[in-house]
Amino acid sequence: MVTYLYWAAVIALVILSLFVGSRMGSLKIGAIAAAVFFFSGWLAYYFHYEQVFVKRFGGVMRISVPDGYRHIGATWKEDNLWIENYDPNTNQCIFTEYSKGNILEGRVIIQDCNPLLGNLSSQP
Repeated sequence: MVTYLYWAAVIALVILSLFVGSRMGSLKIGAIAAAVFFFSGWLAYYFHYEQVFVKRFGGVMRISVPDGYRHIGATWKEDNLWIENYDPNTNQCIFTEYSKGNILEGRVIIQDCNPLLGNLSSQP
């Protein structure tokens, strides 16, 4: 819901700048201001607000598991989302970070990780 309100505010600024530009007799300046508002709103959403909205206000984010991997879990560390997947072909657990704007993504690979077999020491 917060995402819809954010985009409604961005679109309202775009329309308002076009309206004010046309009323002042310079639709070109209004169009430039509208483009600046739209692109700055889009950049702010993509690089900052998307994960904040999802984590704090219940927004929606879609992430797909790579082919051949099995999803194990997900957790938040501050405003960054960490996804754990298992690759059965290489027997690796792969933790992937989804940061704001996907600029500083981390990746941790654990070798010889086999979470799907369970605890082998408890078997007779």
